[in-house]
This record gives sequence, structure tokens and C-alpha cells, in this order.
Amino acid sequence: MGPETAEKLYYRIGEVEETTGVPAYVLRYWESEFKLLRPKKNPAGQRVYRQRDVDLVRRIKTLLYDERLTLEGAKKRLLAESRRGPEQLEFGIREVAFAEALRRIRERLTTLRARLAP
Repeated sequence: MGPETAEKLYYRIGEVEETTGVPAYVLRYWESEFKLLRPKKNPAGQRVYRQRDVDLVRRIKTLLYDERLTLEGAKKRLLAESRRGPEQLEFGIREVAFAEALRRIRERLTTLRARLAP
């Protein structure tokens, strides 16, 4: 398993920005809005995100951008999901990953259809 496929213990904000597509300034803003998103800081003062933080960023992104919830609506949804228990929260995150994969497949198929059209 190569380093790019292995899960790391900690991610810097730039890596999170790259993998999630959420700009760093938005990540910092979300930290102030969502109590569940609290990355640690290393001795140099840089934010270090764990895998669960990255998953939470993806979930917040889905709630805000795909489901078009307001910040308050997203906060309420995350609070309700966190109260349901870890197994249901994990399912919600997996559901987000599946939805993202399906979206990418749909985009690729649409592009392919456009190329094949006479």
C-alpha cells in the first residue's frame, strides 16, 4: 500500500483543502461555526486534522452545498446525527461517500455520452 492510499494519522489544512475541495479560509470559518469540528494544533501552531475531522468536513460540505441547508440547519442535523450513535453517524458519512462517487460517475458518463454523440 503506497503512501497516497494509506490513511494518515494527521493531515495539514492544505491537505484537507486538496482532498475535500473546501478552501482553507472556509475550513477555518467552519471551525468557529461547528463545535464538532475542532482540529488539534501542533507545537508550531498549525492545525492538524484527524481522519474523523476530514470526514466531518465532507459531511458539512454535503449538508451545505448538496442538501442546501443553512448553517443553522446543518448544525442541527449534525447534532441529531451525533446523538444517534457512532454506527449511524458512520453510515451517514458512508452515504456521503457513495453519493459523491455516484456524482462523479454520472459526470463521467455524461461526458462520455457527449463525446460519442454524432
